[in-house]
Amino acid sequence: MAEFTFHHGGVSVPDLDAAIDWYGRVLGFALEKKFYIAAARSHTAMVKKGPLRFEIFAVEGAAPLPEDRRHPPRDVKTHGNKHVAFRVADLDAFLVEMGEKGADIAFVVRESFGKGCFIRDCAGNLIEFVEEPDA
Repeated sequence: MAEFTFHHGGVSVPDLDAAIDWYGRVLGFALEKKFYIAAARSHTAMVKKGPLRFEIFAVEGAAPLPEDRRHPPRDVKTHGNKHVAFRVADLDAFLVEMGEKGADIAFVVRESFGKGCFIRDCAGNLIEFVEEPDA
């Protein structure tokens, strides 16, 4: 089987500069590069935090995010990509930090199978953060 590693996740937003600011201020991503994709009519940026990257698209004339895509339990009822997820060491500490930064906390999960949360970026895109139990 061919070997591969994760490179990036992608999100579409209405305002590229606002998204670059949000991903930097709230999650600590730094701008790696900005570029224009003519075929998609997209002003685009790649932001990076360590080995993690997000590609942010601001496509001319794009439709807004449908309301159902903003809520995790409803979003999974529509086929397609759902979200990216990151591991955090301490969910409660992470939630406090996100609250202090004014992040839009969409959903918190505390179940026997694990715990985590979803936040929305400045355009409503869902991002999951998971605390894995000790092995």
